[in-house]
Amino acid sequence: MADRVTETEDTIDVRLTSIRFGARDTNLYEFSRMAGGRLPPAVAGSHVDLHLPGGLVRQYSLIQPDDAPTAYLLGVKKDPQSRGGSSFLHDKARVGDMFRISPPRNNFPLVEDAPHVLLIGGGIGITPIWCMWQRLNLLGRSVTLVYACRSRADAVFLAELDGEDGVTFHFDDENAGSVLDIEALLGRMPAGTHAFCCGPAPMLKAFEGAAASWPSDRVHVEYFTAQAEAATAGGFTIGLARSGKEVVVSPGETILAALVRAGIDAPYSCEEGVCGACMTTVLDGLPDHRDSVLTAEERAKNTKIMICCSGSKTNRLILDL
Repeated sequence: MADRVTETEDTIDVRLTSIRFGARDTNLYEFSRMAGGRLPPAVAGSHVDLHLPGGLVRQYSLIQPDDAPTAYLLGVKKDPQSRGGSSFLHDKARVGDMFRISPPRNNFPLVEDAPHVLLIGGGIGITPIWCMWQRLNLLGRSVTLVYACRSRADAVFLAELDGEDGVTFHFDDENAGSVLDIEALLGRMPAGTHAFCCGPAPMLKAFEGAAASWPSDRVHVEYFTAQAEAATAGGFTIGLARSGKEVVVSPGETILAALVRAGIDAPYSCEEGVCGACMTTVLDGLPDHRDSVLTAEERAKNTKIMICCSGSKTNRLILDL
C-alpha cells in the first residue's frame, strides 16, 4: 500500500519538457500540460505530488513562484537510499515522458508581510526556500537567506544566489566540517523576524531547538521525512460520520490501513505525515498526532488528523468521512 494514491484524487496530465543539471546529483525537471495552457498557481512554499510508474508518488517543492504558470519546475536530488522516486527520475525519465501531477498544496506558507524574513535552506531543502526568496524580492520585502551545504558542488542555484544582497553560504567542507550555527544566526535577526527552515532532519531539529524561545507563529519548518513513528497500537474504533459505518483499527495497523482494508475510499499519498493529502476533520475524540504538517496550535485544537500516521488517544474517533 505504501506510496499509492486513490484513483479519485484530482491530477493533471503533464509531459516532461526538459531536464537540466542543477548540481552534483541534482537535476531540474520541467513539466507542462499535455494539451498546453496554464497550470494552477505556483505559490511560494507549495509542493506537488508526482505520480511515477508502479504506483509510486513523491512530493516535490515548486521552485518558481507564478500566478499563471505554463510549467512547473522541480528540483530532485538522487538519494543513495532512494525507494524508487529520485532514482527513477535520474536514471529512467526522459524528455517527452508523460506523468500525472497533483495541483499544488501548501503546508509551508510564506508570510509575505513580515517585517523581516529569515530563510534557511539545507541541501535540497533550498528548493522551497529559493521559491520564497524570489517571491519576497519581487515584493521588495526585507529578507535574509542562508544556504548550508556539505560542499559547493552540492549547491543548487549557486550561480543565481552568489553575490546577491542578503545571501550567505555555509559549506561544511570549507568550515573544517562544522555545520551551520543556527542559534547564533537567529540571535542576529531583528525583532519581529519570521524564520523559515527546510533541510535534513538534524538541521530542522537544531533549528526548532534554537528557536524554542521565539513565538511559535514566527517559526516555520518543512520536513521531507516523518518526525515520529506512525501510530500502530490500534485498539480503537473509527466512526465514519457520513456513512454511519464503524471500522476497528487493529494492533499493528494505522487508521488509513484499517480504512483501506474495510474498502473505504480515503485520500492519501506519502503515508509519512509530511504531505497533508490525507488530512481529515475530527468530529469527536482525541487524536494521537504523529504528523509533520499541523502546527502546535492546530494539534491542540484536535480538529484535524493525518490518518496515514496518527492514531487515537480515545477508544472512539469520529471522522468526517
